[in-house]
Amino acid sequence: MKEFVIRRYRSDQPSGSERSTLMRIDDEGKVLFADRHAESVLGYNAYELEGFPANRMLASRQDDPFAPANRDQLERGQTVMVTCRHKDGFFYTACLSLRLDMRDSDTAANASINQQDSLNMDPRLLKQAEDSAAFGLWQLDARTNEMAWTEGVFRLLELRPDSDITPEQALFYCQAGQSRIRALFRRCLRTGQPFTLELALLTTRQRSRRVRLYGRALKDGQQIQRVGGSLVDLTPVMHQNHARQHAEQILEATTLATPDLVAAVDRELTLLHCNAPFRQQFASAFGVTPGTGDNLKQLLANHPNERRLIERLWQRAFDRDSFVVEMPLAQQNRDLPIYEFHYQRLTNSQGEVTGAVQVAKDISQRIQHSASSDYRIRHDPVTGLMNRRAFIARMLRTLEQKTHRDSCDSLLYLDLDGFEDFNDRAGSGTCDRYLRELAGTLGIRVRQRDALARLSGDTFALLIENCPEPRARKIAEDILTLIGKFVFEWQGQALQTTASGGLLVLETDVPSDPEQLLNQAANLCHTAKTSGRNRVHTARALSCQADDSTANQQLQLIRQALEDNALILEYQALRPVASVTWGDHIEILCRIPGDGDNAEPLQPNQFLPIAERFDLAKRLDRRVISETLAWLGSQPLLEPRIKYCGFNLSLANVLDDTFADFMETQLRQSPFPAHCFCLEIREAHATQYPEEVAVLCDALHRIGCRVALDGAGASVESYSLAANLPVDIIKLDRRVMENLDEDPVQQVMAEALHRIAEVAGKQTVATFIENDDTLRKVRTLGIHYGQGFRLARPQPLAALTPATVDLTTGRIGG
Repeated sequence: MKEFVIRRYRSDQPSGSERSTLMRIDDEGKVLFADRHAESVLGYNAYELEGFPANRMLASRQDDPFAPANRDQLERGQTVMVTCRHKDGFFYTACLSLRLDMRDSDTAANASINQQDSLNMDPRLLKQAEDSAAFGLWQLDARTNEMAWTEGVFRLLELRPDSDITPEQALFYCQAGQSRIRALFRRCLRTGQPFTLELALLTTRQRSRRVRLYGRALKDGQQIQRVGGSLVDLTPVMHQNHARQHAEQILEATTLATPDLVAAVDRELTLLHCNAPFRQQFASAFGVTPGTGDNLKQLLANHPNERRLIERLWQRAFDRDSFVVEMPLAQQNRDLPIYEFHYQRLTNSQGEVTGAVQVAKDISQRIQHSASSDYRIRHDPVTGLMNRRAFIARMLRTLEQKTHRDSCDSLLYLDLDGFEDFNDRAGSGTCDRYLRELAGTLGIRVRQRDALARLSGDTFALLIENCPEPRARKIAEDILTLIGKFVFEWQGQALQTTASGGLLVLETDVPSDPEQLLNQAANLCHTAKTSGRNRVHTARALSCQADDSTANQQLQLIRQALEDNALILEYQALRPVASVTWGDHIEILCRIPGDGDNAEPLQPNQFLPIAERFDLAKRLDRRVISETLAWLGSQPLLEPRIKYCGFNLSLANVLDDTFADFMETQLRQSPFPAHCFCLEIREAHATQYPEEVAVLCDALHRIGCRVALDGAGASVESYSLAANLPVDIIKLDRRVMENLDEDPVQQVMAEALHRIAEVAGKQTVATFIENDDTLRKVRTLGIHYGQGFRLARPQPLAALTPATVDLTTGRIGG
């Protein structure tokens, strides 16, 4: 077991001002303990980290503190710089150090415990014990009737330590029970039987004390000559008991005086208190009467769905200070009253969570009163969530506020996978119960500020307000995980499914029509469903100018180009800027013919969002690759010249398990070696789906292709991806390259990415080189290749054909 100190590293802050946390990790790499600062540093609270594998908080294996290189540095007392993954998904740099006093924790200390004769103990220890534990020792000599006290007894009676007092006088301090004390002393002297007695004392200063008198016989040989024992002060315990009893009386009176359901539980869901209305309603809903000391998990053993829901509610109460939810006591019984449940967390003096309290107020009349008008108009009758009408109104308010505030909102559109099969298996009634249970579970897990609605059938929508895009993606993934794990049991039927989602990021210049935004999110959800289900596709909302008529027109052009094999293929050359390299390095570009003979072709920024919305991006990618390989196959003279041919991949192909097989099939028919082809993956996709991208990279490497990370530098994850993702080429993002010659910060970013790539054995490409100043700066930084209008403009793919040369032996080229 090792104890580490983890500190956030910030180069712009003075040393010693960084946030830090203390963590103990066992030899298997699991967290045993984390202090209260863990959440501010790592994003996880101390309870979440117990038993948590430490490597999940690290960006890569190289950051493992138990790796040989890191372990040696730590054991020498050095600090190790590692890259950590925050709970919210972003990466940051941290300083890791080993506590000096814990380095030998794996070795047992060489120590022993020996019994010590009390006569040889320092008398000051006895005085310290009496002071701290509030007790005193006494001894009565039966032969002389002399009693000896330690200083502790004098303090309990508030007497001066050297006061002259007889045993008879000492009995006067007992308010009652003097005759009983004498009888106990006599019995102890006669039979040797020990005794214990609680007494009420009145001290010299007329203060009441509650004490416990202990006594036992002390023999010399076979005869009892003395009686000795201790006098322990119980006054603090008495005061605590009185205070507790008083509090319990107030609690009992308060809970009896209200018709609300009141219950308190500990962390194990054992009832600490519950009032009569709670017991009555619980018995009515579940057929068992609860009482103090009963465990809710055991009481609900025969109601698994209700048990899981109630466990989640109480767990949420443990995690938050307080929250409110409206629902019946049992979800499956629609005849029960609707309650407004208020939950409040309980903590002790050290701030540790010890339990929670629930107070439920019956709001059935309020709901029934509004059910005929407003409530029914705004809520779905099956789930109780917002309906489509209310959700559209909520979106309108959010879009109106968006013109006055700078924030990032998101719209999540959810569609359950294979839900139509549930009706055949279990019937519509059971499906309604499933949706009601699922809606209750989702309602607990979403943030209170967000709006959750059932749009129709098995489709839901969630408006995530004022939330950065990475956090919104995490919320969407968590909801999909929750739906996948949710199991509904009803009369022997176990219903479980997954969901597909479309996450539409609403930044600036978004349409003001909520229906248009819902359509965009629904299209994203459709692409996620057709790409394999149980996943979320994310995109930014199309601008206000991209109205439906324009989108439909562009959609028809894309479909027509695919059906007529009319894609316009161009290439743009990549030039070596750091050293001379022989051969052609090109990236294949695609254009869509315009509407009419003289119309301008559609550029990627025009047709790609439409293609992704309507699930055409996968077909576009594959058609571009197959047509390019077919054309190259007709140009055998290009085979020794082409050293790099890059293709951009859409998210649909990145997530498609069959893409590597498609690429392998295409390459079998091509005379060009596989290593000259490179598939370019956008950094945004690699950030959102790191595991899927890593699997795709390995599959492409197995067939001999290379992989490039396109758009590096667009986010904070760029440096970790550049170092750890199994790609061969790093292409810098346009935002890094703009004003590179003038902005020193961007120069540092570009240089850092280049140096990381070089250390990892990868090549770098600087994109969007538009002028001589940028080109000179790129050369200064040592970046390997450049791309941009300053070096080469896009040209038709046919322009790559070698020139025709007539020789005496015949014609070559052409």
